[in-house]
Amino acid sequence: MKTKIFLLISVTTLFLVTGYGCQNDNNKTKGISATKEKTNKHQNLNISILLDLSDRIDPKKNANPSMEFYKRDLGYIESISKGFEKHLRSKPIRQDNDQIQVYFEPEPLNSKINDLAKNLKLSFTKDNTTKENIQKISAEYSSASKEIYNLAIEAKSYIGSDIWGFFKNKVSDYCIKPNHRNILFILTDGYMFHQDSKFREENKSSYLTPELVKSLQLNTSKYKGLILDKGYGFVKANDNLNNLEVVVLGINPAKGNPFEGDVINEYWITWLKSMKVKGPIIPPVSADLPSNIDPIIQKYITQ
Repeated sequence: MKTKIFLLISVTTLFLVTGYGCQNDNNKTKGISATKEKTNKHQNLNISILLDLSDRIDPKKNANPSMEFYKRDLGYIESISKGFEKHLRSKPIRQDNDQIQVYFEPEPLNSKINDLAKNLKLSFTKDNTTKENIQKISAEYSSASKEIYNLAIEAKSYIGSDIWGFFKNKVSDYCIKPNHRNILFILTDGYMFHQDSKFREENKSSYLTPELVKSLQLNTSKYKGLILDKGYGFVKANDNLNNLEVVVLGINPAKGNPFEGDVINEYWITWLKSMKVKGPIIPPVSADLPSNIDPIIQKYITQ
């Protein structure tokens, strides 16, 4: 999609995600909070990364002189893998039962990309975890993900990303494991479109494009009222995802509508809430520079 950096993160959001800024003088409450923090620190993580390899990553079609969007994705992936590393280092090895993996929907036609993704499906238990293995995670993820993006860009056959279909058919089986903290990171520009999942139900749709935003007249300050009054939004794709956290990274609204990013936020937040995704539901994160997003991603993972 067209280039535009739309920063949606605020200090308030950071406090909300990390839990800072809330003080309680009651000693009993402090004790409970400390116990929860210790439990969260040692709980099992199951991290999934869904990559949108559509033409949004094309460095010619969507050029950005400060940093190409595919390179921003690579920075986010590195931050996620480092956060996973940090989590593993914080646990006794005997407690390890943690996973991290990468998905596409649909699968790329290039079998080499799929093979690289398989190599990024890592599982750590007390039987296979060593300090050496942990230290290799971010390096492996950085190297393989860079090759995945290079192959996709060189092929120039962008097949799009069926995010709606992934939530309908695969997210429950692929991204949710019992007795784990399940986090799904989605790297996308915020728009949603794939021919295999393109339909409408009354005023809701399975897709969102700049053309649809314009046709629905969501390009004025009255966008929120229209969304509420008309019932615009994504069609619900699943139910009771209350054991899944979703973080959307890389939002890149099209130029020409100052409210485009707000509309994208509204669609995503309402959609995730309708599927009962585990809260707090925070605004999708804009395609900011990885150096700015890195501390937020790592803080979110380690909490």
